Amino acid sequence: MAHSLLNDKLTLLLVDMSGTLSAIESAKRKAGYMAVDQFVKSNMVIGLGTGSTAYFAVERVGQKLANGELNNIQCVPTSERTREQAESLNIPLTTLDALRVNSSKRYLIAVAIDGADDVDSTLNLIKGGGGALLREKLVEIAAEKFICIVDESKLHKTLGRAFPLPVEIVPFGYQNTINAIINLPEVYGKLDSYHLRRGDVVTNKQKAQETALGLGVTDNGNYILDLKFNTDIENPVELAENLKRIVGVVEHGLFCSMAQTVIVAKQDGSCIKYGEGGLTPDW
Repeated sequence: MAHSLLNDKLTLLLVDMSGTLSAIESAKRKAGYMAVDQFVKSNMVIGLGTGSTAYFAVERVGQKLANGELNNIQCVPTSERTREQAESLNIPLTTLDALRVNSSKRYLIAVAIDGADDVDSTLNLIKGGGGALLREKLVEIAAEKFICIVDESKLHKTLGRAFPLPVEIVPFGYQNTINAIINLPEVYGKLDSYHLRRGDVVTNKQKAQETALGLGVTDNGNYILDLKFNTDIENPVELAENLKRIVGVVEHGLFCSMAQTVIVAKQDGSCIKYGEGGLTPDW
């Protein structure tokens, strides 16, 4: 289900074994590189996303720092996986807290680059397949620009049917929280299924960080509930607001009206930019 890290590993395996990428992985790399090349400049603070496409944006930042094209960059990673990748590339890292201490600006970050699991025709997103939705949202609301990079399989006219909606909840009283979520008017009777992620919140498999009950734990020590809808989410903004009103809900994977630009990697290896500075979404 949460295929982001699995795709990361498969991408690395392809590169290690053959030195080449499939057409779609090559397009993902182009999308990640395009986002960095067009939106990242020296003397910026950057938000670094999580997932198989965001991996390439991080890679590109590392390359441009190493060859001197970028200087005086600070980056805020959205997950421990991204932090590890950035450190391996000698990318200077900071935190939102450290930035706030030294700044009174509304936006602490110039640009955040991240992926998504589902994108609708108004550029609302579902994120959280990799389990990093809370940190991703914290970073992206602190950014003046949020550039989303995805492959074309993530594009749908509406949200809900294609990818489950993740909701991060606190462990204490989690059954009561789940009950409140599934009984929301926007949710009740509209689900094929719902379940807490088990094992690793990224892969849904055992052998990683988990509780004695076998439940996966996020970087923040919480659980993730995945809601699989059998219909379109009619009003993502309203659902987002009502989920946040539930005591016990930390955050959800609806990112509404946050991405100004979406760069799409196509199956033929090309990339197309939609939204601000690009085409009007046509899917």
